[in-house]
Amino acid sequence: MVKTILGQVKEFKKDSLITPVCMILEVIMEMIIPLLMAAVIDNGVEKGDMGYIYKTGAVMMLMALLGLAAGIMGAKYAASASTGLAKNLRIAMFDNIQSFSFANIDKFSTAGLVTRLTTDVTNIQNAYQMILRMCVRAPISMITAMIMAFLINGKLASVYLAAVIILGFCLFLIMRRATTYFKEIFPRYDDLNASVQENVSAIRVVKAYVREDYENDKFKKASKNIYDMFTKAENILTWNAPLMQVAVYGCILAISWLGAKMIITDALTTGQLMSLMTYCMNILMSLMMLSMIFVMVTMSMASAERIAEVLNETSSLSNPQHPVTEVPDGRIVFEHVDFAYSKDSEEPVLKDINLEIHAGETIGIIGGTGSAKSSLVNLISRLYDVTAGSVSVGGINVKEYDMEELRNQVSVVLQKNVLFSGTILENLRWGDKNATREECIRVCKMACAHEFIEQFKDQYDTYIEQGGSNLSGGQKQRLCIARALLKKPKILILDDSTSAVDTATDSRIRHAFATEIPDTTKLIIAQRVSSVQNADRIIVMDNGRAADFGTHEELLKNSEIYRDVYESQTGGGGDFDQQGGGR
Repeated sequence: MVKTILGQVKEFKKDSLITPVCMILEVIMEMIIPLLMAAVIDNGVEKGDMGYIYKTGAVMMLMALLGLAAGIMGAKYAASASTGLAKNLRIAMFDNIQSFSFANIDKFSTAGLVTRLTTDVTNIQNAYQMILRMCVRAPISMITAMIMAFLINGKLASVYLAAVIILGFCLFLIMRRATTYFKEIFPRYDDLNASVQENVSAIRVVKAYVREDYENDKFKKASKNIYDMFTKAENILTWNAPLMQVAVYGCILAISWLGAKMIITDALTTGQLMSLMTYCMNILMSLMMLSMIFVMVTMSMASAERIAEVLNETSSLSNPQHPVTEVPDGRIVFEHVDFAYSKDSEEPVLKDINLEIHAGETIGIIGGTGSAKSSLVNLISRLYDVTAGSVSVGGINVKEYDMEELRNQVSVVLQKNVLFSGTILENLRWGDKNATREECIRVCKMACAHEFIEQFKDQYDTYIEQGGSNLSGGQKQRLCIARALLKKPKILILDDSTSAVDTATDSRIRHAFATEIPDTTKLIIAQRVSSVQNADRIIVMDNGRAADFGTHEELLKNSEIYRDVYESQTGGGGDFDQQGGGR
Protein backbone atom coordinates (compact mmCIF):
# COMPACT_ATOMS: atom_id res chain seq x y z
CA MET A 1 0.00 0.00 0.00
CA VAL A 2 2.72 2.50 1.02
CA LYS A 3 4.72 1.58 -2.08
CA THR A 4 1.66 2.13 -4.26
CA ILE A 5 1.00 5.59 -2.81
CA LEU A 6 4.63 6.74 -2.83
CA GLY A 7 4.97 5.48 -6.40
CA GLN A 8 2.89 8.51 -7.42
CA VAL A 9 5.38 11.05 -6.01
CA LYS A 10 7.20 10.87 -9.37
CA GLU A 11 8.42 14.31 -10.49
CA PHE A 12 8.05 15.68 -6.96
CA LYS A 13 10.80 13.51 -5.46
CA LYS A 14 13.19 16.47 -5.42
CA ASP A 15 10.74 18.60 -3.43
CA SER A 16 10.15 15.66 -1.11
CA LEU A 17 13.89 15.39 -0.40
CA ILE A 18 14.55 19.12 -0.03
CA THR A 19 11.78 19.52 2.58
CA PRO A 20 13.39 17.29 5.28
CA VAL A 21 16.77 18.99 4.67
CA CYS A 22 15.18 22.39 5.32
CA MET A 23 13.47 21.05 8.44
CA ILE A 24 16.76 19.69 9.79
CA LEU A 25 18.44 23.04 9.14
CA GLU A 26 15.61 24.81 10.98
CA VAL A 27 15.99 22.47 13.97
CA ILE A 28 19.76 23.05 14.11
CA MET A 29 19.21 26.80 14.23
CA GLU A 30 16.62 26.43 16.97
CA MET A 31 18.90 24.24 19.05
CA ILE A 32 21.85 26.62 18.81
CA ILE A 33 19.87 29.71 19.87
CA PRO A 34 19.25 28.55 23.52
CA LEU A 35 22.99 27.91 23.95
CA LEU A 36 23.75 31.40 22.69
CA MET A 37 21.06 32.78 24.94
CA ALA A 38 22.70 31.09 27.95
CA ALA A 39 26.04 32.56 26.94
CA VAL A 40 24.53 36.04 26.69
CA ILE A 41 23.12 35.77 30.21
CA ASP A 42 26.20 34.20 31.81
CA ASN A 43 28.97 36.06 29.95
CA GLY A 44 27.23 39.24 28.93
CA VAL A 45 24.42 40.26 31.26
CA GLU A 46 25.96 39.06 34.52
CA LYS A 47 29.42 40.47 33.64
CA GLY A 48 28.06 43.66 32.09
CA ASP A 49 29.89 43.06 28.80
CA MET A 50 27.76 44.96 26.26
CA GLY A 51 30.12 44.16 23.39
CA TYR A 52 29.65 40.44 23.99
CA ILE A 53 25.88 40.92 24.18
CA TYR A 54 25.77 42.80 20.85
CA LYS A 55 28.06 40.33 19.10
CA THR A 56 26.25 37.23 20.37
CA GLY A 57 22.86 38.86 19.78
CA ALA A 58 23.81 39.47 16.17
CA VAL A 59 24.74 35.81 15.79
CA MET A 60 21.41 34.83 17.38
CA MET A 61 19.59 37.11 14.94
CA LEU A 62 21.42 35.50 12.03
CA MET A 63 20.56 32.02 13.33
CA ALA A 64 16.92 33.04 13.71
CA LEU A 65 16.82 34.39 10.16
CA LEU A 66 18.43 31.22 8.80
CA GLY A 67 15.91 29.12 10.73
CA LEU A 68 13.05 31.26 9.42
CA ALA A 69 14.30 30.93 5.84
CA ALA A 70 14.69 27.17 6.23
CA GLY A 71 11.16 26.93 7.67
CA ILE A 72 9.68 28.96 4.81
CA MET A 73 11.50 26.90 2.17
CA GLY A 74 10.47 23.69 3.91
CA ALA A 75 6.82 24.79 3.89
CA LYS A 76 7.07 25.77 0.22
CA TYR A 77 8.60 22.49 -0.93
CA ALA A 78 6.33 20.42 1.31
CA ALA A 79 3.26 22.12 -0.16
CA SER A 80 4.57 21.49 -3.68
CA ALA A 81 5.32 17.82 -2.95
CA SER A 82 2.02 17.09 -1.17
CA THR A 83 -0.21 18.84 -3.72
CA GLY A 84 1.80 17.17 -6.49
CA LEU A 85 1.25 13.78 -4.91
CA ALA A 86 -2.48 14.51 -4.62
CA LYS A 87 -2.61 15.56 -8.29
CA ASN A 88 -0.82 12.38 -9.41
CA LEU A 89 -3.01 10.16 -7.23
CA ARG A 90 -6.18 11.61 -8.72
CA ILE A 91 -4.86 11.31 -12.28
CA ALA A 92 -3.64 7.74 -11.68
CA MET A 93 -6.96 6.67 -10.16
CA PHE A 94 -9.01 8.31 -12.88
CA ASP A 95 -6.83 6.76 -15.62
CA ASN A 96 -7.13 3.33 -14.02
CA ILE A 97 -10.90 3.69 -13.67
CA GLN A 98 -11.08 4.37 -17.42
CA SER A 99 -9.46 0.99 -18.06
CA PHE A 100 -11.95 -0.89 -15.85
CA SER A 101 -14.28 -3.39 -17.41
CA PHE A 102 -17.92 -3.40 -16.36
CA ALA A 103 -17.05 -6.22 -13.96
CA ASN A 104 -14.43 -4.02 -12.26
CA ILE A 105 -16.79 -1.06 -12.09
CA ASP A 106 -19.42 -3.25 -10.43
CA LYS A 107 -17.02 -3.75 -7.47
CA PHE A 108 -17.01 -0.05 -6.57
CA SER A 109 -19.91 2.27 -5.91
CA THR A 110 -19.90 5.58 -7.76
CA ALA A 111 -20.07 7.44 -4.45
CA GLY A 112 -17.15 5.38 -3.16
CA LEU A 113 -15.00 6.32 -6.14
CA VAL A 114 -15.89 10.00 -5.74
CA THR A 115 -14.92 9.87 -2.05
CA ARG A 116 -11.61 8.25 -2.92
CA LEU A 117 -10.85 10.91 -5.54
CA THR A 118 -11.72 13.78 -3.19
CA THR A 119 -11.77 13.24 0.58
CA ASP A 120 -9.32 10.33 0.70
CA VAL A 121 -6.77 12.04 -1.55
CA THR A 122 -7.03 15.24 0.54
CA ASN A 123 -6.27 13.20 3.66
CA ILE A 124 -3.20 11.71 1.99
CA GLN A 125 -2.11 15.18 0.85
CA ASN A 126 -2.36 16.61 4.38
CA ALA A 127 -0.64 13.60 5.93
CA TYR A 128 2.20 13.64 3.40
CA GLN A 129 2.85 17.33 4.00
CA MET A 130 2.88 16.77 7.74
CA ILE A 131 5.18 13.77 7.42
CA LEU A 132 7.68 15.69 5.29
CA ARG A 133 7.76 18.59 7.74
CA MET A 134 6.68 17.61 11.23
CA CYS A 135 7.59 13.93 11.10
CA VAL A 136 11.18 14.97 10.37
CA ARG A 137 11.25 18.09 12.50
CA ALA A 138 9.57 16.80 15.67
CA PRO A 139 11.69 13.67 16.35
CA ILE A 140 14.96 15.42 15.47
CA SER A 141 14.00 18.44 17.56
CA MET A 142 13.02 16.28 20.53
CA ILE A 143 16.12 14.07 20.39
CA THR A 144 18.48 17.00 19.84
CA ALA A 145 16.88 19.03 22.64
CA MET A 146 17.13 16.02 24.94
CA ILE A 147 20.82 15.57 24.14
CA MET A 148 21.52 19.26 24.66
CA ALA A 149 19.64 19.19 27.96
CA PHE A 150 21.69 16.22 29.18
CA LEU A 151 24.89 17.95 28.11
CA ILE A 152 23.93 20.97 30.23
CA ASN A 153 22.73 19.02 33.29
CA GLY A 154 21.90 15.32 33.33
CA LYS A 155 19.97 15.46 36.60
CA LEU A 156 17.50 18.09 35.43
CA ALA A 157 17.26 16.53 31.96
CA SER A 158 16.06 13.31 33.62
CA VAL A 159 12.86 15.20 34.51
CA TYR A 160 12.22 15.64 30.77
CA LEU A 161 12.96 12.03 30.04
CA ALA A 162 10.52 10.80 32.68
CA ALA A 163 7.83 13.21 31.41
CA VAL A 164 8.36 12.10 27.82
CA ILE A 165 8.05 8.42 28.70
CA ILE A 166 4.87 8.89 30.75
CA LEU A 167 3.32 11.31 28.27
CA GLY A 168 4.26 9.12 25.30
CA PHE A 169 2.54 6.10 26.88
CA CYS A 170 -0.63 8.12 27.59
CA LEU A 171 -0.71 9.51 24.05
CA PHE A 172 -0.28 6.01 22.62
CA LEU A 173 -3.35 4.81 24.52
CA ILE A 174 -5.34 7.83 23.33
CA MET A 175 -4.31 7.37 19.71
CA ARG A 176 -5.01 3.65 19.77
CA ARG A 177 -8.56 4.30 20.96
CA ALA A 178 -9.17 7.12 18.47
CA THR A 179 -7.87 5.02 15.55
CA THR A 180 -10.83 2.66 15.83
CA TYR A 181 -13.24 5.48 15.13
CA PHE A 182 -11.23 7.03 12.32
CA LYS A 183 -11.26 3.74 10.40
CA GLU A 184 -15.06 3.71 10.52
CA ILE A 185 -15.51 7.30 9.35
CA PHE A 186 -14.53 7.10 5.68
CA PRO A 187 -16.97 4.38 4.56
CA ARG A 188 -19.65 6.70 5.99
CA TYR A 189 -18.47 9.43 3.63
CA ASP A 190 -19.46 7.04 0.82
CA ASP A 191 -23.01 6.94 2.21
CA LEU A 192 -23.09 10.74 2.39
CA ASN A 193 -21.87 11.16 -1.20
CA ALA A 194 -24.27 8.49 -2.39
CA SER A 195 -27.16 10.38 -0.81
CA VAL A 196 -26.13 13.64 -2.50
CA GLN A 197 -25.48 12.03 -5.89
CA GLU A 198 -28.75 10.11 -5.89
CA ASN A 199 -30.76 13.14 -4.83
CA VAL A 200 -29.25 15.51 -7.39
CA SER A 201 -29.45 13.09 -10.32
CA ALA A 202 -33.06 12.18 -9.49
CA ILE A 203 -34.23 15.61 -8.32
CA ARG A 204 -37.20 15.59 -10.71
CA VAL A 205 -38.45 12.32 -9.27
CA VAL A 206 -37.94 13.62 -5.73
CA LYS A 207 -40.04 16.69 -6.47
CA ALA A 208 -42.65 14.75 -8.45
CA TYR A 209 -43.28 12.50 -5.45
CA VAL A 210 -42.87 15.32 -2.90
CA ARG A 211 -40.09 13.42 -1.13
CA GLU A 212 -37.93 16.41 -0.19
CA ASP A 213 -38.49 15.85 3.53
CA TYR A 214 -37.55 12.19 3.22
CA GLU A 215 -34.38 13.03 1.30
CA ASN A 216 -33.49 15.74 3.82
CA ASP A 217 -33.88 13.25 6.66
CA LYS A 218 -31.76 10.69 4.82
CA PHE A 219 -28.99 13.24 4.25
CA LYS A 220 -29.16 14.46 7.84
CA LYS A 221 -28.83 10.90 9.06
CA ALA A 222 -25.77 10.25 6.86
CA SER A 223 -24.25 13.56 7.95
CA LYS A 224 -24.98 12.88 11.62
CA ASN A 225 -23.30 9.47 11.37
CA ILE A 226 -20.08 11.19 10.32
CA TYR A 227 -20.55 13.85 12.99
CA ASP A 228 -21.06 11.22 15.70
CA MET A 229 -17.95 9.28 14.71
CA PHE A 230 -15.78 12.39 14.54
CA THR A 231 -17.17 13.58 17.87
CA LYS A 232 -16.28 10.29 19.55
CA ALA A 233 -12.77 10.42 18.10
CA GLU A 234 -12.29 14.09 19.00
CA ASN A 235 -13.61 13.54 22.55
CA ILE A 236 -10.79 11.07 23.04
CA LEU A 237 -8.22 13.36 21.43
CA THR A 238 -9.21 16.25 23.71
CA TRP A 239 -7.19 14.52 26.44
CA ASN A 240 -4.03 15.40 24.47
CA ALA A 241 -4.07 19.09 25.43
CA PRO A 242 -4.63 18.77 29.21
CA LEU A 243 -2.06 15.98 29.48
CA MET A 244 0.42 18.11 27.57
CA GLN A 245 -0.29 21.12 29.78
CA VAL A 246 0.20 19.05 32.95
CA ALA A 247 3.49 17.71 31.58
CA VAL A 248 4.76 21.15 30.48
CA TYR A 249 3.90 22.99 33.68
CA GLY A 250 4.98 20.03 35.81
CA CYS A 251 8.39 20.03 34.12
CA ILE A 252 8.70 23.81 34.46
CA LEU A 253 7.89 23.67 38.18
CA ALA A 254 10.24 20.75 38.80
CA ILE A 255 13.11 22.34 36.85
CA SER A 256 12.55 25.74 38.42
CA TRP A 257 12.59 24.28 41.93
CA LEU A 258 15.56 21.97 41.36
CA GLY A 259 17.36 24.53 39.18
CA ALA A 260 17.05 27.27 41.81
CA LYS A 261 18.70 25.02 44.38
CA MET A 262 21.50 24.20 41.93
CA ILE A 263 22.08 27.88 41.15
CA ILE A 264 22.45 28.61 44.87
CA THR A 265 25.05 25.85 45.17
CA ASP A 266 26.76 26.99 41.92
CA ALA A 267 25.96 23.64 40.27
CA LEU A 268 24.03 25.48 37.55
CA THR A 269 24.16 28.95 36.04
CA THR A 270 21.15 31.20 35.37
CA GLY A 271 21.81 31.01 31.63
CA GLN A 272 21.89 27.23 31.70
CA LEU A 273 18.57 27.18 33.57
CA MET A 274 17.01 29.41 30.89
CA SER A 275 18.36 27.09 28.18
CA LEU A 276 16.90 24.07 29.95
CA MET A 277 13.52 25.81 30.10
CA THR A 278 13.68 26.41 26.36
CA TYR A 279 14.67 22.82 25.66
CA CYS A 280 11.84 21.69 27.90
CA MET A 281 9.33 23.47 25.68
CA ASN A 282 11.02 22.12 22.55
CA ILE A 283 10.85 18.54 23.80
CA LEU A 284 7.25 18.64 24.94
CA MET A 285 6.01 20.57 21.90
CA SER A 286 7.78 18.07 19.66
CA LEU A 287 5.94 15.31 21.46
CA MET A 288 2.67 17.12 20.89
CA MET A 289 3.53 17.43 17.19
CA LEU A 290 4.22 13.69 17.07
CA SER A 291 0.80 13.01 18.58
CA MET A 292 -0.81 15.19 15.87
CA ILE A 293 1.19 13.38 13.21
CA PHE A 294 0.01 10.07 14.59
CA VAL A 295 -3.62 11.22 14.36
CA MET A 296 -3.18 12.43 10.78
CA VAL A 297 -1.31 9.31 9.69
CA THR A 298 -3.94 7.12 11.37
CA MET A 299 -6.68 8.88 9.42
CA SER A 300 -4.71 8.74 6.20
CA MET A 301 -3.94 5.01 6.49
CA ALA A 302 -7.62 4.20 6.03
CA SER A 303 -7.68 6.55 3.04
CA ALA A 304 -4.45 5.08 1.64
CA GLU A 305 -5.92 1.58 1.73
CA ARG A 306 -8.99 2.74 -0.20
CA ILE A 307 -6.89 4.59 -2.79
CA ALA A 308 -4.47 1.67 -3.21
CA GLU A 309 -7.47 -0.60 -3.76
CA VAL A 310 -8.43 1.43 -6.84
CA LEU A 311 -4.85 1.83 -8.10
CA ASN A 312 -4.08 -1.88 -7.74
CA GLU A 313 -7.31 -3.00 -9.38
CA THR A 314 -6.52 -4.48 -12.77
CA SER A 315 -9.04 -4.76 -15.53
CA SER A 316 -10.63 -8.18 -15.87
CA LEU A 317 -10.34 -7.67 -19.64
CA SER A 318 -7.10 -7.30 -21.54
CA ASN A 319 -5.86 -7.33 -25.11
CA PRO A 320 -4.16 -10.48 -26.42
CA GLN A 321 -0.45 -10.38 -27.16
CA HIS A 322 -1.02 -9.95 -30.90
CA PRO A 323 -4.53 -8.50 -31.26
CA VAL A 324 -6.54 -8.44 -34.47
CA THR A 325 -6.97 -4.81 -35.52
CA GLU A 326 -9.65 -5.09 -38.20
CA VAL A 327 -13.22 -6.35 -37.97
CA PRO A 328 -14.07 -8.00 -41.33
CA ASP A 329 -17.86 -7.72 -41.12
CA GLY A 330 -20.84 -7.78 -38.78
CA ARG A 331 -21.38 -11.54 -38.50
CA ILE A 332 -22.07 -12.62 -34.89
CA VAL A 333 -21.91 -16.17 -33.56
CA PHE A 334 -22.67 -17.35 -30.03
CA GLU A 335 -21.45 -20.88 -29.33
CA HIS A 336 -22.61 -22.56 -26.11
CA VAL A 337 -22.28 -19.29 -24.22
CA ASP A 338 -22.75 -19.15 -20.45
CA PHE A 339 -22.30 -15.92 -18.54
CA ALA A 340 -22.37 -14.88 -14.87
CA TYR A 341 -21.56 -11.47 -13.41
CA SER A 342 -19.72 -13.07 -10.51
CA LYS A 343 -17.67 -16.24 -10.19
CA ASP A 344 -19.56 -16.98 -6.99
CA SER A 345 -22.98 -16.85 -8.67
CA GLU A 346 -25.03 -19.96 -8.07
CA GLU A 347 -26.62 -19.78 -11.52
CA PRO A 348 -25.40 -18.09 -14.73
CA VAL A 349 -27.35 -15.16 -16.18
CA LEU A 350 -27.05 -16.60 -19.71
CA LYS A 351 -27.25 -20.33 -20.29
CA ASP A 352 -26.07 -22.27 -23.35
CA ILE A 353 -26.73 -19.55 -25.95
CA ASN A 354 -26.29 -20.71 -29.55
CA LEU A 355 -27.01 -18.10 -32.21
CA GLU A 356 -25.72 -17.23 -35.67
CA ILE A 357 -26.44 -13.76 -37.06
CA HIS A 358 -25.48 -12.79 -40.61
CA ALA A 359 -23.81 -9.52 -41.56
CA GLY A 360 -26.33 -6.80 -42.42
CA GLU A 361 -29.26 -8.56 -40.73
CA THR A 362 -31.70 -6.71 -38.54
CA ILE A 363 -32.28 -8.78 -35.44
CA GLY A 364 -34.96 -8.05 -32.88
CA ILE A 365 -34.50 -9.16 -29.28
CA ILE A 366 -37.54 -9.39 -27.08
CA GLY A 367 -38.17 -10.79 -23.65
CA GLY A 368 -39.39 -10.00 -20.18
CA THR A 369 -37.59 -7.90 -17.59
CA GLY A 370 -34.64 -9.88 -16.25
CA SER A 371 -34.48 -12.25 -19.21
CA ALA A 372 -30.82 -11.14 -19.85
CA LYS A 373 -31.33 -9.26 -23.12
CA SER A 374 -28.79 -6.56 -22.22
CA SER A 375 -26.35 -9.13 -20.86
CA LEU A 376 -26.46 -10.91 -24.22
CA VAL A 377 -25.50 -7.85 -26.31
CA ASN A 378 -22.86 -6.66 -23.79
CA LEU A 379 -20.81 -9.73 -24.68
CA ILE A 380 -20.57 -8.69 -28.34
CA SER A 381 -18.46 -5.58 -27.73
CA ARG A 382 -16.67 -7.40 -24.92
CA LEU A 383 -17.92 -5.20 -22.12
CA TYR A 384 -17.95 -8.48 -20.22
CA ASP A 385 -16.25 -11.79 -20.98
CA VAL A 386 -18.18 -15.02 -21.32
CA THR A 387 -17.97 -17.53 -18.49
CA ALA A 388 -18.06 -20.44 -20.92
CA GLY A 389 -18.30 -20.84 -24.69
CA SER A 390 -17.34 -18.14 -27.18
CA VAL A 391 -18.63 -15.07 -29.00
CA SER A 392 -17.32 -14.34 -32.49
CA VAL A 393 -17.61 -11.19 -34.59
CA GLY A 394 -16.67 -11.36 -38.26
CA GLY A 395 -15.65 -14.99 -37.78
CA ILE A 396 -13.05 -14.12 -35.08
CA ASN A 397 -13.38 -14.64 -31.33
CA VAL A 398 -13.91 -11.26 -29.67
CA LYS A 399 -11.07 -12.07 -27.24
CA GLU A 400 -8.62 -11.97 -30.15
CA TYR A 401 -9.47 -8.38 -31.12
CA ASP A 402 -7.89 -5.18 -29.96
CA MET A 403 -10.68 -3.97 -27.66
CA GLU A 404 -10.60 -0.39 -28.90
CA GLU A 405 -10.89 -1.51 -32.52
CA LEU A 406 -13.71 -3.93 -31.70
CA ARG A 407 -15.68 -1.31 -29.77
CA ASN A 408 -15.20 1.21 -32.56
CA GLN A 409 -16.97 -1.22 -34.88
CA VAL A 410 -19.69 -2.22 -32.40
CA SER A 411 -21.75 0.84 -31.59
CA VAL A 412 -24.01 0.52 -28.56
CA VAL A 413 -26.87 2.74 -27.46
CA LEU A 414 -27.46 1.68 -23.89
CA GLN A 415 -30.72 1.66 -21.95
CA LYS A 416 -29.65 4.71 -19.96
CA ASN A 417 -29.12 7.61 -22.35
CA VAL A 418 -26.08 9.58 -21.26
CA LEU A 419 -25.27 12.99 -22.70
CA PHE A 420 -22.50 15.25 -21.48
CA SER A 421 -22.46 18.97 -20.80
CA GLY A 422 -21.55 20.73 -24.04
CA THR A 423 -23.15 21.54 -27.37
CA ILE A 424 -25.15 19.09 -29.44
CA LEU A 425 -22.31 18.93 -31.97
CA GLU A 426 -19.78 18.16 -29.24
CA ASN A 427 -21.95 15.31 -27.99
CA LEU A 428 -22.47 13.93 -31.47
CA ARG A 429 -18.72 13.96 -32.14
CA TRP A 430 -18.20 11.40 -29.41
CA GLY A 431 -19.06 9.05 -32.26
CA ASP A 432 -16.42 10.57 -34.53
CA LYS A 433 -14.32 13.48 -33.26
CA ASN A 434 -13.47 14.48 -36.84
CA ALA A 435 -17.03 14.43 -38.17
CA THR A 436 -18.12 17.43 -40.19
CA ARG A 437 -21.29 19.37 -39.45
CA GLU A 438 -22.89 17.88 -42.57
CA GLU A 439 -22.16 14.33 -41.39
CA CYS A 440 -23.70 15.15 -38.02
CA ILE A 441 -26.83 16.50 -39.72
CA ARG A 442 -27.06 13.36 -41.89
CA VAL A 443 -27.07 10.96 -38.94
CA CYS A 444 -29.47 13.18 -37.01
CA LYS A 445 -31.90 12.97 -39.92
CA MET A 446 -31.59 9.16 -39.82
CA ALA A 447 -32.30 9.20 -36.07
CA CYS A 448 -35.20 11.65 -36.52
CA ALA A 449 -33.39 14.20 -34.35
CA HIS A 450 -32.85 16.87 -36.98
CA GLU A 451 -36.42 18.17 -36.72
CA PHE A 452 -36.33 19.07 -33.04
CA ILE A 453 -32.72 20.35 -33.22
CA GLU A 454 -33.74 22.88 -35.90
CA GLN A 455 -36.37 24.25 -33.53
CA PHE A 456 -33.71 25.32 -31.02
CA LYS A 457 -32.46 28.89 -31.29
CA ASP A 458 -28.82 27.80 -31.65
CA GLN A 459 -29.69 24.54 -33.45
CA TYR A 460 -26.60 22.26 -33.42
CA ASP A 461 -24.72 24.71 -31.19
CA THR A 462 -27.39 24.42 -28.49
CA TYR A 463 -25.79 23.80 -25.10
CA ILE A 464 -26.81 20.60 -23.35
CA GLU A 465 -26.86 20.73 -19.58
CA GLN A 466 -25.22 17.99 -17.51
CA GLY A 467 -26.95 14.69 -18.16
CA GLY A 468 -29.12 16.27 -20.87
CA SER A 469 -31.47 17.72 -18.26
CA ASN A 470 -32.79 20.33 -20.72
CA LEU A 471 -33.95 17.65 -23.20
CA SER A 472 -36.85 15.23 -23.13
CA GLY A 473 -36.31 11.48 -22.86
CA GLY A 474 -37.16 10.94 -26.52
CA GLN A 475 -34.83 13.71 -27.65
CA LYS A 476 -31.96 12.25 -25.65
CA GLN A 477 -32.61 8.81 -27.14
CA ARG A 478 -32.52 10.13 -30.69
CA LEU A 479 -29.31 12.07 -30.09
CA CYS A 480 -27.69 8.96 -28.63
CA ILE A 481 -28.74 6.95 -31.68
CA ALA A 482 -27.31 9.64 -33.99
CA ARG A 483 -24.07 9.63 -32.01
CA ALA A 484 -23.81 5.85 -32.39
CA LEU A 485 -24.47 6.06 -36.15
CA LEU A 486 -21.67 8.59 -36.57
CA LYS A 487 -19.18 5.83 -35.72
CA LYS A 488 -20.18 4.07 -38.97
CA PRO A 489 -20.15 0.73 -37.14
CA LYS A 490 -20.36 -2.73 -38.58
CA ILE A 491 -22.70 -3.67 -35.72
CA LEU A 492 -25.31 -1.36 -34.20
CA ILE A 493 -26.95 -2.33 -30.91
CA LEU A 494 -30.02 -0.45 -29.69
CA ASP A 495 -30.75 -1.53 -26.13
CA ASP A 496 -34.38 -0.48 -25.68
CA SER A 497 -33.28 2.84 -27.13
CA THR A 498 -36.55 3.91 -28.72
CA SER A 499 -38.79 3.31 -25.72
CA ALA A 500 -39.30 7.07 -25.17
CA VAL A 501 -40.25 7.89 -28.77
CA ASP A 502 -43.68 7.50 -30.32
CA THR A 503 -44.50 4.56 -32.58
CA ALA A 504 -44.45 6.64 -35.78
CA THR A 505 -40.97 8.02 -35.03
CA ASP A 506 -39.79 4.53 -34.08
CA SER A 507 -41.00 3.28 -37.46
CA ARG A 508 -39.22 6.11 -39.32
CA ILE A 509 -35.95 5.34 -37.50
CA ARG A 510 -36.20 1.65 -38.41
CA HIS A 511 -36.94 2.53 -42.05
CA ALA A 512 -33.88 4.82 -42.14
CA PHE A 513 -31.73 1.99 -40.81
CA ALA A 514 -32.96 -0.37 -43.50
CA THR A 515 -32.30 2.05 -46.34
CA GLU A 516 -29.27 4.02 -45.15
CA ILE A 517 -27.13 1.37 -43.43
CA PRO A 518 -28.12 -1.94 -45.07
CA ASP A 519 -24.69 -3.55 -44.51
CA THR A 520 -24.63 -2.82 -40.79
CA THR A 521 -25.82 -5.62 -38.53
CA LYS A 522 -28.55 -4.17 -36.34
CA LEU A 523 -29.65 -5.63 -33.02
CA ILE A 524 -32.75 -3.98 -31.57
CA ILE A 525 -33.80 -4.79 -28.01
CA ALA A 526 -37.38 -3.71 -27.45
CA GLN A 527 -40.41 -4.23 -25.27
CA ARG A 528 -42.82 -3.45 -28.12
CA VAL A 529 -43.45 -6.13 -30.73
CA SER A 530 -44.07 -3.37 -33.26
CA SER A 531 -40.42 -2.31 -32.92
CA VAL A 532 -39.09 -5.73 -33.95
CA GLN A 533 -41.76 -7.48 -35.99
CA ASN A 534 -40.29 -6.23 -39.28
CA ALA A 535 -36.81 -7.42 -38.35
CA ASP A 536 -35.24 -10.19 -40.45
CA ARG A 537 -35.33 -12.46 -37.41
CA ILE A 538 -36.26 -12.13 -33.75
CA ILE A 539 -34.65 -13.67 -30.67
CA VAL A 540 -37.05 -14.46 -27.84
CA MET A 541 -35.22 -14.42 -24.51
CA ASP A 542 -36.65 -16.21 -21.52
CA ASN A 543 -34.91 -16.69 -18.18
CA GLY A 544 -31.40 -16.34 -19.62
CA ARG A 545 -32.00 -18.64 -22.60
CA ALA A 546 -32.69 -18.03 -26.26
CA ALA A 547 -36.11 -19.70 -26.17
CA ASP A 548 -36.90 -19.11 -29.85
CA PHE A 549 -35.27 -17.55 -32.90
CA GLY A 550 -37.01 -16.86 -36.19
CA THR A 551 -39.06 -14.46 -38.27
CA HIS A 552 -42.18 -12.76 -36.98
CA GLU A 553 -44.40 -15.19 -38.87
CA GLU A 554 -42.44 -18.25 -37.71
CA LEU A 555 -42.57 -17.16 -34.09
CA LEU A 556 -46.31 -16.52 -34.23
CA LYS A 557 -46.71 -20.16 -35.31
CA ASN A 558 -44.08 -21.84 -33.16
CA SER A 559 -43.38 -19.67 -30.09
CA GLU A 560 -45.99 -19.57 -27.38
CA ILE A 561 -44.15 -16.80 -25.49
CA TYR A 562 -43.92 -14.55 -28.56
CA ARG A 563 -47.53 -15.26 -29.56
CA ASP A 564 -48.78 -14.34 -26.09
CA VAL A 565 -46.77 -11.09 -26.12
CA TYR A 566 -47.99 -10.19 -29.57
CA GLU A 567 -51.64 -10.86 -28.73
CA SER A 568 -51.44 -8.97 -25.43
CA GLN A 569 -49.98 -5.89 -27.13
CA THR A 570 -52.04 -5.85 -30.30
CA GLY A 571 -55.25 -6.89 -28.60
CA GLY A 572 -54.92 -4.71 -25.50
CA GLY A 573 -54.53 -7.77 -23.34
CA GLY A 574 -52.35 -6.27 -20.59
CA ASP A 575 -48.84 -6.08 -19.26
CA PHE A 576 -45.93 -7.52 -21.21
CA ASP A 577 -44.16 -9.19 -18.34
CA GLN A 578 -47.30 -10.71 -16.88
CA GLN A 579 -48.51 -12.03 -20.19
CA GLY A 580 -45.45 -13.55 -21.73
CA GLY A 581 -42.08 -12.19 -20.80
CA GLY A 582 -41.96 -13.75 -17.38
CA ARG A 583 -42.45 -17.28 -18.62
